[in-house]
Amino acid sequence: MDRTIGSRALAALLPAEVRARPGYRSLAEAVRRLVLDGRVPLHVRLPAERELAEALGASRATVTAAYDLLRESGYCRSRRGSGTWTELPDGHGPVGAHLLSATGAPPADRDDGIDLAIAAMGAPQEGLAEALAQVAARLPALADDPGYHPFGLPELRRAVADRFTRRGLATRPEQILVTAGAQHAFVLVASLLCHAGDRVVTENPTYANVLDALRHARLRTVPVVVSDAGWDMDHTESTLRQTVPKLAYAIPDFHNPTGALMPAEERLRLLSATRRTGTWLVVDETIADIALDVPAPQPLAALARRGAADHVVTIGSLSKTHWGGLRVGWIRATEKLVTELAAVRVAADLTGSVLDQLVALPLLESAERVLPARLAQLRDRREALVRALRRHTPEWSWRVPPGGLSLWVDLGGPVGSALAERAAAAGVHIGRGARFGVDPGTFEHRIRIPYTLPADRLEEGIRRLAAACYDGAPLPPSVERPHWVA
Repeated sequence: MDRTIGSRALAALLPAEVRARPGYRSLAEAVRRLVLDGRVPLHVRLPAERELAEALGASRATVTAAYDLLRESGYCRSRRGSGTWTELPDGHGPVGAHLLSATGAPPADRDDGIDLAIAAMGAPQEGLAEALAQVAARLPALADDPGYHPFGLPELRRAVADRFTRRGLATRPEQILVTAGAQHAFVLVASLLCHAGDRVVTENPTYANVLDALRHARLRTVPVVVSDAGWDMDHTESTLRQTVPKLAYAIPDFHNPTGALMPAEERLRLLSATRRTGTWLVVDETIADIALDVPAPQPLAALARRGAADHVVTIGSLSKTHWGGLRVGWIRATEKLVTELAAVRVAADLTGSVLDQLVALPLLESAERVLPARLAQLRDRREALVRALRRHTPEWSWRVPPGGLSLWVDLGGPVGSALAERAAAAGVHIGRGARFGVDPGTFEHRIRIPYTLPADRLEEGIRRLAAACYDGAPLPPSVERPHWVA
């Protein structure tokens, strides 16, 4: 299906100063930034020169010169009789499998490496010790059992269901499937509901590891825009109507990586739009409890009237609230779908770890008691990161999110991968913005910086980043490299 952006739609995305006085260089630069930021997708047909000139109130010569400049710099190409299409310059290859490598992680022989790519905290020591003590007491009673629980331990399924109910979404244990984390949950859902070549709508940017899972499953991703201002719901509804995807993946709660929180009215629109198109809506709640400045949101499916959210599949885990080393997550769906997902799960790994689930149970039950202290710690660390950025990199820009685990930082130029390589040499691992983009090479002017480390480590990490960015020769425009983030 050909994708085209209309002249008025493109004009609305341009900065006000460009619309007011559209010189050809400023117009070309504005379009280039829209492409790099993912707000204008790749391989989309741009408006005809005459139409864009009319929409901007500019001369056709101005638009022609801007398009010429974009073609010369590799950000668009023209086909006779087919128009002008967005693309990226040579050297921006597709995003490949992410692996720990010398270009992506701190050197293994350095003990002073600072990992600013992993948006997760260490385990809560007191809560973990209490949970392990309870496991030791309960394990003998389960040791005579063969240990295979494809749906998950019954008591953990009940605890997860009760948690959903307390948050406003009535749930039975039969609607819960326990998984080895949220990533495992998503892979199971996608493998059951989609086939190779199916369309999947995802936010752009979005969680990098989900994008990898979609590529490995040979599914076709269709991006919808999430910017610092939030979701473009008009564009999302239009995309759903035009593509009728099999599945849509969304992170409405403190979106990863932007930190945006989807308003209630937009959640309702997303529910209605996916229901109209017969699209399965997968809602990732992994970060929903990391509410720093606002109350924790209700589950998205709780907003629907009775029976109107059967197409919603909600996934979550303990990885961000408690510990990434505890591989316990869940799927909340209809009982029928959970049964089908369990069959897929058995074919993949038979069952989950009973020990991990036994540890997870008391952690989940004590979350309301343990989480406030974790959130207070994150608020302090977020403030420490903002102070460090203001001190060492005042040229960069960011928006402080109301929750979540990281800042989505604008470097001011497409140097994210080059900065990552220099930073790695200084023992700092960062999450390049390009890892979170649906289209290869986009978001090169962004990096994601978590505020999950102690304040002194954040200060030292940003100091090293600033030195890597500003000391020595200027950073060259970035070229795509494999990196690992979480």
